Amino acid sequence: MWQVLALRYAHHERTAQANFMSPVPDAHEAMPMDYFVWLLRGPEGREILVDTGYSADTAARRNRSLLRPVEEALRAVGSDPAAIRDVIITHLHYDHAGNLDLFPNATFHIQDREVAFATGRHMCSICLRQTFEVEDVVRLIRALYAERVQFHDGEGQVAPGVTLHGVGGHSDGLQMVKIATERGPLVIAGDASHYYANMQRQIPFPIVFDVGALIQGWRKARALAGGDETLVIPGHDPLVRQRFPVSDLDAEAWRLDLAPHTKSR
Repeated sequence: MWQVLALRYAHHERTAQANFMSPVPDAHEAMPMDYFVWLLRGPEGREILVDTGYSADTAARRNRSLLRPVEEALRAVGSDPAAIRDVIITHLHYDHAGNLDLFPNATFHIQDREVAFATGRHMCSICLRQTFEVEDVVRLIRALYAERVQFHDGEGQVAPGVTLHGVGGHSDGLQMVKIATERGPLVIAGDASHYYANMQRQIPFPIVFDVGALIQGWRKARALAGGDETLVIPGHDPLVRQRFPVSDLDAEAWRLDLAPHTKSR
């Protein structure tokens, strides 16, 4: 069984109209975005990191806030980035695949389709490449040539109790992570759904490569979680902070493997 910590490293103010592909009645209401990385802790102290956030340089370039660097978030819960041996990259967008240089001893786990997408013909279109940072992609390629990338084709396993599930949609090679926890199979859906409301209202987030694949990803997330939607964790929803217990290690870390406070909203 694994512990799962959601570590918040950034926050962005925005309204609901920016978070749905179709018009919604509450379009002008505040609906901010949180940015997380997820730390898995398993048997014998093994750690696996899911996603790596963005750097201070990227934050400045993209006019995004940074509450604290990712390395500080990890150290606050007693994790040394240099000691982490496995890093899962859900997809290569700037807010999920920056800071790869912080993990010099890690193997990066990623879908074949995502690397092909980020280095192929679709990057000739600015509307598709604007969510990628070229230097992040280059760092991954350097890690590949250093034999530190493990490719997965659809389904895969990183460790007993930690499996990968390719779904595409938001990005062509996006993958979700299923983790065995004491309360059941937790699914980090990541940007398969940015918010709980994307799944609940069945309206995608506006940045999407394949709408059909995205919708099927929602269904797959629920199935992987055994039908319990409290076990499906969206990528950017501040409601995660309201629903789950804060860790006793750090005030900006939440224990997703523990029972949520409420199912409301």
